[in-house]
Amino acid sequence: MLDVSPSLSICIPIYNEEACLEAVLPTVIKRCRELGWQLILVNDGSKDRTRTILDSQFNLPGIIIIHHKVNRGYGGAIKTGIEVAKTDLVCTMDADGQHRIDDVLKLLARQQTNDADMVIGRRFQESSHFTYRNLGKWLIRSVAKILMNVPISDLNSGMKLYQTSLARRYIHLYPNGMSFSDVITLVFLSQRHLVIEEDIEVKPRASGTSTINTMTALQTLREILNTVVLFNPQRVFLPVSIFMTLGGILWGLPIVIQNKGVSIGALLGILGGLIIFVLGLLAEQLSFIRRYSLQDSRQSETSSTEAIHNRKNVF
Repeated sequence: MLDVSPSLSICIPIYNEEACLEAVLPTVIKRCRELGWQLILVNDGSKDRTRTILDSQFNLPGIIIIHHKVNRGYGGAIKTGIEVAKTDLVCTMDADGQHRIDDVLKLLARQQTNDADMVIGRRFQESSHFTYRNLGKWLIRSVAKILMNVPISDLNSGMKLYQTSLARRYIHLYPNGMSFSDVITLVFLSQRHLVIEEDIEVKPRASGTSTINTMTALQTLREILNTVVLFNPQRVFLPVSIFMTLGGILWGLPIVIQNKGVSIGALLGILGGLIIFVLGLLAEQLSFIRRYSLQDSRQSETSSTEAIHNRKNVF
């Protein structure tokens, strides 16, 4: 039977969603109160009436409302929620009404059953018709799976439940933009934390329009590349190095065989491949230092937790 007693925070980043709040938040607030969950609403510098609506209608006991003076981005708003959460688990939801609060129970059940570090809400009801947005999502997932071992089908889902302590440990690695959803998943996977999925229902937006565009997709691809280079740089540098070196050899070898000298283009290709290989080795060393630093901080946190536990047992 599902135990709803574990402490859980629902974090909702909000930006210019005045048209959705009155339709979405009452249901969320009701369920959070029934289940004893903390609700964190982060107004990310909205320019519409979002702040007024939150302060006048939803400034209630058990609800934490935070206003950013300027827009920090989707990820920046969630990072604020993670930092102020006082619970063991945090679950993120969108403010546009696409996510159902009752699906959080499904994610929580999966987390408890599998002792998972992150549970992603897999949007199994997305449209199967070709759209520009679906193409972008497919491209992002494809690039991520090429560069990393990603056993997740819905990498950029906005509904995720994860351990608060782990999310805080790597918080300096997450971007402030829309790519937050992708990068936090890749960081958890790269650090060998258990990440699983659970099907959820996605509804149409309650109102308004999405702010996701082509630039968002490009920024996400850039952040994915940065994350891969940070944790596993050879997945990027080595294939490029091999491609350039072999290309140079295949280009210049026929010219050498024909006794026509050495091709400058072939030499540049080989030299470029070797330089990229050396840069990859340097990046690997820096990545090792970063991974060691993260591992050391993890051990320090574990030791501190054990020390606190021992002191409690003494007293």
